[in-house]
Amino acid sequence: MTQSPPTRATLLLRLRNADDTDAWSQFVRDYGPMLYRFVRSRGLQDADAADLVQDVMRSVGAAIGRLDYQKEKGGFRAWLFTVTRNKLYSYFEKNARIQQGVGDTSTHEQLGQAVDFREGLEDQWELEHQRQMAMRAMEAIRESAEPKTWKAFEQTAVEGKPASSVASELGMSAGAVYVARSRITAKLREEVERMLKEES
Repeated sequence: MTQSPPTRATLLLRLRNADDTDAWSQFVRDYGPMLYRFVRSRGLQDADAADLVQDVMRSVGAAIGRLDYQKEKGGFRAWLFTVTRNKLYSYFEKNARIQQGVGDTSTHEQLGQAVDFREGLEDQWELEHQRQMAMRAMEAIRESAEPKTWKAFEQTAVEGKPASSVASELGMSAGAVYVARSRITAKLREEVERMLKEES
């Protein structure tokens, strides 16, 4: 039986020890892709997005010891959003100052983007969080699922293949494919609910 992962609160306490490389690896694995997709959605190029994510990680490392983990105040995810949002503000303000002296059209377009980047910020953050939760849940469930059951789910629910062709390919009946998909979907829902409780 696999060991259950530590709760978010436990992980956050472990992050206070800068030498706990396992905790930091897990944190980067769980939050790094989400942060990267989020800042890229704000129009940053690949290298700038990677630099900004590193900047967020450094800020988390520097401030985690002072974080008062109180779920009634929004918890860690709300705090991480604030840190990330502030880094984005700084990034766009810095770029605007650098380019203020240049009067060409592309500069004015970039300055316009600096104003627009705030639109839908919280909605995009929530969307990226949901994506990350779904990926983590799928990773956890896949490890314990019977391979054929997982393939039936993945090919119908993720890849969008018809149940009849999946059934033929996997040597199952179409009904068995639907049952497999339903079972994995239910387990994923339970896993996401567990993770959400863990975060709150």
